[in-house]
Formats: sequence, structure tokens, C-alpha cells
Amino acid sequence: MSRTVLITGATGTVSTALMKALDGADVDLRALVREESRADGLRAEVFVGDLDDARSLPPAFKGVRDVWLLTPNGPRAPEHNMNAVWAARQAGVERIVRLSVVGAAHDAPNRSGRLHALSDRETERCGMRWTILRPHWFMQNLLNEAGDIATTGTFSLNLAAARIGMIDVRDIAECAARVLLDDPDRHHGRTYTLTGPRSLTFDEVARQLSLALGRSITYLPVSDDAKRETLLGHGVPAWIADMLEEYARAYASGWGDLTTDTVADLLGHPPRDLADFARDHAAAFLP
Repeated sequence: MSRTVLITGATGTVSTALMKALDGADVDLRALVREESRADGLRAEVFVGDLDDARSLPPAFKGVRDVWLLTPNGPRAPEHNMNAVWAARQAGVERIVRLSVVGAAHDAPNRSGRLHALSDRETERCGMRWTILRPHWFMQNLLNEAGDIATTGTFSLNLAAARIGMIDVRDIAECAARVLLDDPDRHHGRTYTLTGPRSLTFDEVARQLSLALGRSITYLPVSDDAKRETLLGHGVPAWIADMLEEYARAYASGWGDLTTDTVADLLGHPPRDLADFARDHAAAFLP
């Protein structure tokens, strides 16, 4: 009998990639969305609900055996996780696979890591089987710079000479799919830190983009204040801008210079390199 898997955050980058990774698998997919209008194209049974509102969740969780739990970044993230765990427990869900962040801990140098640590601890004590994935910096974050790269051949980040073990979101999704498709006991109680194959500076990123695009791309380090002004100018909430600045300072200090073999252990092959990402997404960076 196929398992029913509920995908929360279904319109987000990782969850969308996860549903693609599960396409064709012997599972019944459900997608939780806040607005039905955003569910166009999702190959899943769609339920409308909001992790902000615990009362909206029971219909989506009824009859579900596995929950992919992704909460949006924000000061209410632990509340959103709590609401989802409550709904899962009430519905008799067997397993939660939760997306956390790299370095989540009570003493993490960024508020996101500290908030995720709270939700990780709650998940570990939820009374269901659980697995936690902690991915590193997404290569897909570079798509936020695609406009500048296309028009000026440059991109600006407040990450100085940071070296980061960045990962392709597709590898995160494939790891999540592997966990969800395996026997629930195999990964119970495990926390997996997911990274790419090597740590890279953004000068090295620029070189890889240059090779993929056939034109010179340059990384321009900027100050925290300059990046914050740019983010706020694009309508990014102040809380998110502050969080990203905390991450940037941590990465610039060397905090993100780490890699693991976990992706290869889970999938049986190495994670995608930045060269793969740049080649596959080259069109996004073209004028």
C-alpha cells in the first residue's frame, strides 16, 4: 500500500524540487498551500492551510503517514513547527522529516540557527519517528543575483572572502526523497548535515559562472550596510535582512567552511558541483 506524504511549504524552492524527486514513486502526494491560486502545476492533492493557524491544518494531515516539514523563516518559525507537530500527532502521523539549517544550535551565531534549534528539539521529542536535514547555503541563492549578472556581469554580496560548502537544492530534495522512500526505521533519530562537494569562495563562484556563460563575471564584495540597503529597497522585511546579515558575518568569519560526505552516503553518488549548477542554470544569467 502506498504511503501518503504531506509536503508543507509546497510552493517553496526545496519542496518544489522534492515533489519532482518523488514524481513516479509509489506515494500519494499531498501539498499544503496557503493560497489555492499558488497551487497551479503541483502534481499533488492540494489542501489549503496555514501553519500560522493550527485550526486550518487537520484536514490536510488526516490519513497522512509521512510529513515533510518546512517552516518559513521568521520570528514565528517555532510556533509554525509546533502547530505542524500538533496536527501530525493528532492525525496519527508516523514520521516527520524536517528541513532545518546548517549549524542549528542554541549558540548559533544567527537567529535562524537558534530558532531552528528550538524546533529541532521539539521534533526530536515529538513521539513519532523523525529525521532532520540540515543543508548548507543553497547554490540556488545565486539566482537572486541573476539580474545583476545578466546586465552588468557582476554580483555583490556582503560575504567578503567567505568559503562555503554550498549545495544544490536538487541534492537536498533527492536526499529528502531517499529518506521518505526508505523504511521509516532506517533514518529514525538521525540528523544529516548536507553540503556540496567542496567549499568555494565567491571569486571561485564567479569563475565557474564565467566558464558556463562564456563571458567574464566578477564578484564585488560590499559592506553589510550596502547589502542591507539593497535588500530593504527590494522589499525584503527588516527581520529577514537582519538574519541574512548575521549569516553573512558568520560566513565571513569562516563559520561556513565545511563539507560532509552525507549526500554521497545517502544517494550513492557525489553531490552536484557548482559547475553543474552553473551549466544547468546558465539561461537564468543571460541578458
